[in-house]
Amino acid sequence: MSSLVLLVALLLASVGIVGFGGLAYLVHRHPSTRDPLAVGLTGMALLAALVMPIVTR
Repeated sequence: MSSLVLLVALLLASVGIVGFGGLAYLVHRHPSTRDPLAVGLTGMALLAALVMPIVTR
């Protein structure tokens, strides 16, 4: 794996963790919308689905 692919995967993971953590916090502040943990985990699963093809390439 080249260092550029590793860097892109690391940046995507970092942005995803911050973004989906913020989304889970927002849902936590308004609990009538959804369960915060489910929203955060769903977001992280989507991020993993996007990053894995890049990393395995």
